[in-house]
Amino acid sequence: MEPVSLQDFVCALDPTSLPRVLRVCSGVYFQGSIYEISGNECCLSTGDLIKVTHIRLQKVVCENPGTGQTTELAPNFQGHFSPLTGRQSYGTLEELVYAATQSSKSLPIHFMSTHRIATKARVVPQKQPLKLEAVEMHQGACCARCVLDSGAQQVFLHLPLSQQGPFWNLEPGPPRTLLQVLQDPTMRDTLLTCSAFPWRSLILKPQYEVEAIMHLRRTVVKIPSTLEVDVEDVTVSSQHIHFIQPLLLSEALARGGPFPLATEILEVPQGSSNFLSPWLRSLHKGQRLCLRGVASPPWRFLASTRGRKVPRHFMISGAYRGKLRRRPREFPTAYDLLGALQPGQPLRVVTTKDCEGDELENLGFASLAVGDRLEVLGSGQALGQHERDLDVLVCQRLGEQTGEEEAWEDEEVQDQEQILLPLYFSGGFVEELSDARRYSLQDLTAQFSLPCEVKVVAKDPRHPADPLPSFPGLQLEEKILEPFLVVSLDSDPEMCFEIPPRWLDLTVVEVEELPGQPSGALPTATVEELTEAFYYSLRKLPAFESQAPPPRPPKSKGLSEQKQQMHKEKGFKSSQVSELQEPPLLPKLRTKSLPKVTQDSSDLYSEVPGRKKGRRTAMPITKDSDDEHDYEEILEQFSKTL
Repeated sequence: MEPVSLQDFVCALDPTSLPRVLRVCSGVYFQGSIYEISGNECCLSTGDLIKVTHIRLQKVVCENPGTGQTTELAPNFQGHFSPLTGRQSYGTLEELVYAATQSSKSLPIHFMSTHRIATKARVVPQKQPLKLEAVEMHQGACCARCVLDSGAQQVFLHLPLSQQGPFWNLEPGPPRTLLQVLQDPTMRDTLLTCSAFPWRSLILKPQYEVEAIMHLRRTVVKIPSTLEVDVEDVTVSSQHIHFIQPLLLSEALARGGPFPLATEILEVPQGSSNFLSPWLRSLHKGQRLCLRGVASPPWRFLASTRGRKVPRHFMISGAYRGKLRRRPREFPTAYDLLGALQPGQPLRVVTTKDCEGDELENLGFASLAVGDRLEVLGSGQALGQHERDLDVLVCQRLGEQTGEEEAWEDEEVQDQEQILLPLYFSGGFVEELSDARRYSLQDLTAQFSLPCEVKVVAKDPRHPADPLPSFPGLQLEEKILEPFLVVSLDSDPEMCFEIPPRWLDLTVVEVEELPGQPSGALPTATVEELTEAFYYSLRKLPAFESQAPPPRPPKSKGLSEQKQQMHKEKGFKSSQVSELQEPPLLPKLRTKSLPKVTQDSSDLYSEVPGRKKGRRTAMPITKDSDDEHDYEEILEQFSKTL
């Protein structure tokens, strides 16, 4: 095939013959030049091969051949067109006039010449419609008086009857739709008429969008047919050529298969890795992979180790089959206690830090000592400093637990003390826990909210290198939903792992089926270690950005000012050593905002044991002295005892 322009090739192309392979021969796009075509960066060099897969009609330009005026038509234009070319051509004007008079046609008639006509008045372009009005004598010769419509004015021409053609009589044919005209090869560059336009004749010039595949182009290239490039059809001689089309893992995941899919890595994303898994070292250019399908289930858990100075971070698959046991949770603040409280699940904790009520800068809040047992009831409001509303945590002080049955049967609800803790209270609490059951990951997360402290007591039997049982504890932080692809290596078909295309999007290319690939389900690594930076970037997901921050504690007074205020309030009362201090007064409660605790509250919380030893009395306060250690008084008492 001889080289032709891309526009001519596309207009003459039969869509049923696609795909076609073209070679770029020449044009305005020189070798090595890069251009942006329809939003796609494309390099067209002389000798490049293009595999045309689809053509799409973009628009049709309608042109008046007499005036050059143009307008655009949409592909769904509903008007009809009629061809103006007659069935027979005539060699001279005399033959045309004679044929018209013999067929009983009256003047004027319309005709055109397929060649350019030069006269003294002007030059008539080829295929320019002319109107023959009459035959008359002009300057002593028999001539045809013709009218050339140039739009702005009409030009009268006298053409001798001996004027050589060929000439065509313009007679309207049967009406056709726009698509019928464009699909008929014989109608190309034919003069047409349409009742929707005031023009006597018009020419249709379609413009197409060509979709093609090029070597090492990941996306389909879209090229306008009007591009000034000459091409040659080499489909017959290019049957052995295979166009390499790169594919991203995310694209393979989006199209849903077919799986398994044999691929070869073309490019690995640059930058630091997000995973610390051993299979990561095998992902390099040229490595062949087998994409086995989408991992199931799609959800994962983020976990951090406990009991180490430098925690390690993991992503655990929902298919993990190890066994876990609950561990007591630790809560640094009262706000964390409130967040862990779940409806219908009593939450009991033990304090791990001493705290006096006046340390909270709200005189009247309860004091706590190491070992105090509390049951969290809910949130409420109280009047704090300056008569301002203060969000508090309402708890119930429990008695010391000497035995399981004795604790549940002998304690009485009415002897229990209700205490209030500001939500900003920074103390230390450890959950009371007596659950020794072994849970699967799915059962554990279905019954208990996250975060959750666990200990892996049995590793995943399908994952011999499971590192989780070696840690004293894990904290399951959150659950994320993300699709993964199950992948195996060509060099080690038994080694299967899961890749998240969102965070590790490899560029691959499809290859022939890899030999020696085992069939059926293979054991897959269900635990992946993460870098610290990637782990905390996952914790910034939108679901966690919407969480409200914990309350900010009030500004602390200076230490010296605080001590002076305490001394003023105590005054001379501190000299009464033998008398016990009254228990601190609770702040005014906004009772409507606090949870009610009655003897009949077993439907909300389980029955709570009473405190046998009564309320803890305050230590007697000795007389204020500048010396913090009264050694002489102790020695005197010791000598009297002897």
